[in-house]
Amino acid sequence: MKWLIPLLLLTATVQAQPLQVQTSLSADSALRPLTTQQQATVWGITPEEWQRYLTLKQQARGVWSPGLDPLTTLGVEAESDHERQRFAELLVRQEYQRLEKELAFQRAYDAAWQRLYPGLTPLKTTSASTARVSLFVKDDCPPCDSLLRTLLAQQRPLDIWLVNSEGDDNRVRRWAMAHGIDAKLVSEHSITLNHDAGRWLLLGQSKIPVALERKGEQWREVLP
Repeated sequence: MKWLIPLLLLTATVQAQPLQVQTSLSADSALRPLTTQQQATVWGITPEEWQRYLTLKQQARGVWSPGLDPLTTLGVEAESDHERQRFAELLVRQEYQRLEKELAFQRAYDAAWQRLYPGLTPLKTTSASTARVSLFVKDDCPPCDSLLRTLLAQQRPLDIWLVNSEGDDNRVRRWAMAHGIDAKLVSEHSITLNHDAGRWLLLGQSKIPVALERKGEQWREVLP
């Protein structure tokens, strides 16, 4: 009988070893970097396009636009209209899905606040913010002009979306000139001028004008 306990312990140790090895292998797999195929799949592109993106990052585009996402990088450096259109559509789909998730979380956050602290206004920081503001405006809109002047006076980084531009670059340029948008700020990317492509309906909930600021995964309205 005196050998029974050591024998049982030895058996238990031997049986436990494969589990320890399996756990170690699983941890190693979790820490392993994604393959080229996996990275490409995340963005909906081919492995060859992913390699081209990595190459472009090492060239002038990587210096001009550090941190640019793969789809925008490939779209800007596209070699044909068909290719450019494809990357644009991929980016729109990705942005739509991302915004849907962020808005769903925002709604859940607001509901949780009302449930846990009914009657209390959500806390807001009183310190000056330097986060970028997405401003949605239209032509011939005095309230839009007023909000624009306020944000420009605050020297906030602005992404301006002209809702009724109809994809017309000249229309955006005329609007910018009429509203005194500083070309230097545009060249420095402190201000960007953009055609709205459905973002207003998704984010602004049809309110015009509206200024929104991203806080982590949430969008908050910026009040003047």
